[in-house]
This record gives sequence, C-alpha cells and structure tokens, in this order.
Amino acid sequence: MNSARSTRPPGSWRSVLNTPAVLCARSAFAACCCGLLLTASAQPGSYSSTDKGAIKRYESGRDCMGQRRWDCAESEFTKAADADAQFIEPRIMLAEIAEQKGENAVAMTRYREVMAINPRFFPVAQLHLADLEFRAGDYSAAEKNYSAYMKQEEEPQRKARAKLGLRNCEFAARAIQQPVPFEPKNLGPNVNSADPEYYPCITADDATLIYTRRVKAPEIPIYGMQEDFYVSRRDLEGNWKPSIPLPVVNTRAFNEGAGTLSPDGRFLIFTKCALEDGTYGGSLAGEGSCDLFISRRIGDRWGVPQNLGTPVNSSHWETQPSLASDGRTLYYVRGAVARDGIKSMDIWTTTMDDEGRWSKPVKLGDNVNTPYQEESVQIHPDGRTLYFSSNGHPGFGGLDIYMSRKQDDGTWGPALNLGYPINSSADENSLLVSADGRIAYFASDRAGGHGDLDLYSFELYPEARPLPITYIKGNVFDVDTKAPVEADVQLYDLKTGQLATGAYSDPKTGEFLVCLPSGEYALNASAEGYLFFSKNYDVAVTKVGEPVSLEVPMSALTAGSTIALRNIFFNTASYELLPTSNTELDKLVKLLQANPALRIELGGHTDNVGADAANLTLSDQRANAVRDFVVAKGIDAARITAKGYGETRPVASNDTEEGRAQNRRTEVTVL
Repeated sequence: MNSARSTRPPGSWRSVLNTPAVLCARSAFAACCCGLLLTASAQPGSYSSTDKGAIKRYESGRDCMGQRRWDCAESEFTKAADADAQFIEPRIMLAEIAEQKGENAVAMTRYREVMAINPRFFPVAQLHLADLEFRAGDYSAAEKNYSAYMKQEEEPQRKARAKLGLRNCEFAARAIQQPVPFEPKNLGPNVNSADPEYYPCITADDATLIYTRRVKAPEIPIYGMQEDFYVSRRDLEGNWKPSIPLPVVNTRAFNEGAGTLSPDGRFLIFTKCALEDGTYGGSLAGEGSCDLFISRRIGDRWGVPQNLGTPVNSSHWETQPSLASDGRTLYYVRGAVARDGIKSMDIWTTTMDDEGRWSKPVKLGDNVNTPYQEESVQIHPDGRTLYFSSNGHPGFGGLDIYMSRKQDDGTWGPALNLGYPINSSADENSLLVSADGRIAYFASDRAGGHGDLDLYSFELYPEARPLPITYIKGNVFDVDTKAPVEADVQLYDLKTGQLATGAYSDPKTGEFLVCLPSGEYALNASAEGYLFFSKNYDVAVTKVGEPVSLEVPMSALTAGSTIALRNIFFNTASYELLPTSNTELDKLVKLLQANPALRIELGGHTDNVGADAANLTLSDQRANAVRDFVVAKGIDAARITAKGYGETRPVASNDTEEGRAQNRRTEVTVL
C-alpha cells in the first residue's frame, strides 16, 4: 500500500519534516543546490580550489546527495572545507544543508565564510544570510545585507524577495516595540497528545471542537503515519472532554484533515489526499493530489464523504477549506503541485447556487494573495472578516497571521498583521476565531506542551476581532404531531433582499443553528409535504453565549392547513407589491410547481384602521395581486382563488401596533 499525501503543504511548521511532500522536496535538494553552484562557477567543472583531495571530497559529497545519503554528504563537504580554507563550494552546500535542518546559526557562519572568501562568487549567499539574520531577530544586520544584495541583483524574483525582506525588517523592528495582548493557554490533555494536533474547527456555540491529529500508522510503509480527525465536546463546566476519533470520515489508508464545519456542526468539508498512485480508493473519485470532500451528520452519525467535484477541485492541490455562515460560500487554498513541493498557494472562493452547483472559483485579490504562500484561511461567521496566514505581506518572516475586512463593494481590504507576539520569527498558522470573536485557537509547538504541535487558545484583543454577531438556535416541528421535521431554513436580509444564511434542520431532532449580525431578517423554512413557514424577525446581538431561540411550526399539506405569508409587503394603503416580496412569492410558486395537485386560497386581511368597506376592498385587491404574480409565473389560475376578508378575522388585538401588524397579512389555505 502506498502512503497518502499530507493535507498540509510542506514547510508549514519546522516540526513536520517527514510528510510525504516534504520528503519529495528533499529529494530535489541536491539537484537544486548543484544547479546554483553551476551558475556560480566560472565554467562547468571548475572549482575555487586546486587541492585535489578537497575536490575529491567535495565530489564525493555531491554523489552522496544524489543518493539521498544526507549524513554522508555533510561529512564529505565538511572534510572538503577543512582541507582548503578558501574552498567556497562545500561551504555553500554546508550552509544549505544547515538551513534545511533548521541549524540557522551554523548556516549563518557558513554563508559569512563564503562572503569573506569571495562575495562575488555566489552573491545569493548574502540573500540567504539576510533571511537567516532576520529570523534570528537581528533586524539591523539583515537590513544591511538585504540593501547590499538589492544593489547587485537583477533577477526579478530574488530582487522582490530582498525587497520584501527590507519591508519585513522595518515592520518587525517597529511591531516588536508595540506588543499586543497575548496569553495562550494549552487546551489540555483531553485534546492534546504526544502527537501533533492542528487545524481546529469549532461550532458557533463553541461547544464542539474537531481538529486534525497526525497519528502513528505502522502499517503504512515508509512514513508510518497518517492524519485523522478527532472530536471533543465541552462539559457543563466548559472543560473539554476526552477526544475520540471521528467515525466514518476517518480511514486507515488516507490522510483526512484541515476541516471546516457549518455553524451548526452538521456539515464537514475537509481535505482528503490521494495515494501516491493518484487514487482515492474504492468508489471515491478524485480530481487531483488532494481534494475537498463533504460529509453530513444526521443525529450522531456521519455520512460517507462525497467529493465536491469540479469546478471546486482540480488537478491542483485543494486544501484548508472554510465555509461561510451562509452555508453557500466556500473559501479554500489551492496550490500548484511541483517536483519540489507545493507552489503558488493562494486563497480562492466559490458559491453554491439554489440547485446545489458550485460557481467557477475566483482567486481573491492582491490585498490578500501575494506571489508567495497564503494558507490556513478562515472566513469568520460575520461574513466580512477573513483570517489567513501568509509569508508575502510585511511581517516577521515565515508565515504570519493576518486579517482582512470585506468592503462594501465586495473587495477585500488591506491585510493587517495581528502583531507581536502572536506572530514571531517562526511560522504561525492554523488560527480559528470563535463566533463571538473573543477567543482564538491556534496550533503551536512552543515549550511546555504535551508534545509536538498542540492546540492553544487565547483572548483576542479588540482591534483584531470580527464584527459582532449572534447565533440562532431553532427547532422545526410538525404543528400537529410535534415530530421533528427536516427543513431547508433560509434567512434573508430585509434591507438588501440577499440571502444572509441558511441551514438544514436535523431530521432526528429538528434543530438548526445559524449565525447572524444584528438586523431585520425574513425566515423561510420549506420541507417536502409541508407548507413553507414564513416570519420576519428583528435580531439583536445578545450577551455572549445567549442565542436567540426560534420555534418553526410546519403545517402539513392537508386540506384546511393555513400559513401566513409574513414576508409579503405592500406600499401603505396600496395593493402594489414591493420588490422585497419576491423571495417569498417565488417560494410559493415553487411549492405549487412541486405539488401539481395542490389547490389553494389566498386570503387578504387588514387591521381595523379605516372604514370597514375600504379595508375589505383593499384586502381583496392585495389577495388578487399575489394571485396575479403567481399566475404570471406559469401556475394554472384554476388552482388559485383569492378572497379579501378585511378586518373580520383578526389573529391579535388591534389595540397595539404590534397586534395590528400581525393582523395585516396574506394567508395561504390548502383547499
């Protein structure tokens, strides 16, 4: 059995150096370095040394590298360098090896030796040295070397890298003097283990945590490890319970990880990686090396994952998805697979239409994506705040965490570095911000943990928080039997008419959960065999941890069943339908299209303000206006009657404005 690729791109963390993609990158290391040396030499085969013994050791080291015998290569290059104090080539190779191993102090010493012997022999050494000095926090020395290197470099990509290094020096020197609040807390032994834990995702109520763990798998040749999902839930005191593997979704042959949950925790979109032969096993088809899959939870059982297919997945590497709270907008990372690892990693987005089809993915603009690496994306449930990691914006080097706000015109604002010490010279990644915006979760291999990468939480300082939102917990049930109903619940912003969020209620419990900012919303719930439910709400952001509770009673499609269309709007004292009514009217049309034998009465009702006769006439005109709209959409007029009842059938007291508003309504009755 071949091993599966990792859901993480190589190089995300220093502690993860044995993933298949990283090992693949290492295999190309010798060719990469040799290519650099050939361009640095005066001509192929010439060396900076005339010592035959030193040259023989150097060539032996190159042979070892070609055979992936890294210890042998390092030993031979060291002997070659010791044999001739002016021999540059083995020093370059030793510097590269030390850099790959994370031995930065050794690498800096070797690069300085190269520059001291002949700075013109291998000018790129100065760029590498500047990078290492920057990572070590020696911003003054790094700035000098970046500046000096830029004056002699003409190659565009390396010059751009040096320019970014200069910007990083300026940013880091300033930011380190202005630290932000940061007190990380380990999530404890019920979540963390001696194995690496990373890529957390959490439900909107902050009660269920699903994350990726790299576990030992001796039956997998070569690598002996794989990635799986684990889940933990909070107890009544708010502590995390012992984690358990996620059934059905996890396998023993493939890597599953980097997941995103819908706000209610009922849909999981995640990364699943193919075997080295490019297959996903069994009936699971794939598009590329790693694809996005989806699984739905009904009750406590997860369904068999399904590939999202094209156009979301491609021949490239798709990973690290983040599902927006509307349940339809997906952000994810796409990377081009190359011989030496994953390149051109950017953040893309796609939206699902009413028929369940995903739109052609679009790459986010330059305020987010750079020519370098972007990954670990989270679209917060507020729908307007994006968190992500990048090494292409000014920062502390490596991957830093940034945020960007969505503008009114739909573009993304400038990337804002979350600051020091949240970001540091190490790679920061895997950030997740809770729905209420107060708590952030991340992965770190910092000292004092349980081993390797652990999950931590910290209170996010106010300036880096998303926009305030609340969440709604609802219950959909049969109005007569009280049995739970599986329904498609959608909430529309009454100001814009746009879909704000949606969810499917659980068929076993009838429960649903959605996130929303403050505002006025029209709720519409539809289910097979039922009249749709319609109501509007004024949602205000409540205290943290206190959701808005909604009851959604559904009336079966039986003779005599009645519902009020609460999101049909007219101009005052008029029967002219307002455009904000179209969403609800279209739902009525779809109901009639899906049930060809259904016949209904449209009843118009008013409050008691004004003359009785005028109210009766107005109610009749409004009922017929709705009928005319539906008939114009192709519904047989014989299936619909319209009648005005005026003020004769109140459902609330007319003594208050709230009661009068309840009485002004259009009703659908099954005939």
